[in-house]
Amino acid sequence: MRIIIITGMSGSGKSTAVKALEDEGFYCIDNLPVRLFKRFVDLIDKSGEAFKGVVLVADIRGREFFKGYKGVLGKVTDAGHSVEIYFFDSLDEVLIRRFSETRRRHPADEHSSIPEAIRIERERMNGLRAMATRIIDTSEFTVHQLRDFILGVVYGEEEGNKLVVEIQSFGFKYGVPLESNMVMDVRFLPNPFFVPHLKNLSGRDAAVREYVLDNEVTARFLDHFFPMLDMLLPAHRDEGKSYLTLSIGCTGGRHRSVAIAEATGVHLQQLLPSVKIIHRDIEKGHK
Repeated sequence: MRIIIITGMSGSGKSTAVKALEDEGFYCIDNLPVRLFKRFVDLIDKSGEAFKGVVLVADIRGREFFKGYKGVLGKVTDAGHSVEIYFFDSLDEVLIRRFSETRRRHPADEHSSIPEAIRIERERMNGLRAMATRIIDTSEFTVHQLRDFILGVVYGEEEGNKLVVEIQSFGFKYGVPLESNMVMDVRFLPNPFFVPHLKNLSGRDAAVREYVLDNEVTARFLDHFFPMLDMLLPAHRDEGKSYLTLSIGCTGGRHRSVAIAEATGVHLQQLLPSVKIIHRDIEKGHK
């Protein structure tokens, strides 16, 4: 039986991964005491139920787990089961921000600050981290990206050094997307908003695309922008990056940024196997 143990730092996205695997037909159980691991696996194995596998979540909340996990996991492996350990991690500053945003209490909080609680948790998790078959850094993942990534890992659908690029148009008046790895400001391009017959259309409409793309300023810009991306994205991929979010912004996120994002997507699809296009503010810009 395939057994996946999801562990790692609090706030690193373990719950998102578990929910994704549960939706895929894995039997998931959270915070099971370590002394019950082997018994639980045996019960599932003998039940005859059709599960793709079992997912066990073990982290610092189950303090007892750290007293005997090596011996228990050895017994499960000796019984012929496949055991994979996925250790989820993030940069300390990312974990601090996530706890600050959710206002959750850190499970390692022993009347100390969040940074100190994270330090304590890292110390206690070091042994399990060293045993991990896969360390997954979620620092730059959105929830949707993490879901796609963990399913790719589980199903073996990752390609060597595969880079997924998400191109996102947005409006500066609604804020720069926090998940951006690169931001391009295209507010210097001619604005269809001030053309009466184009104002209520979007960058997805042919008339707006033609207005934005078929002018000398845009042509000169793309002559520099596309070659820059052709150089940067493979470099990021070669450094082991799995996801990259390229955000392209104009004032309202409805005309120029959408047209440029669509054109950029068409260009990059010739270079990379996985390119997604999202228009965050296309409807807001209509209001």
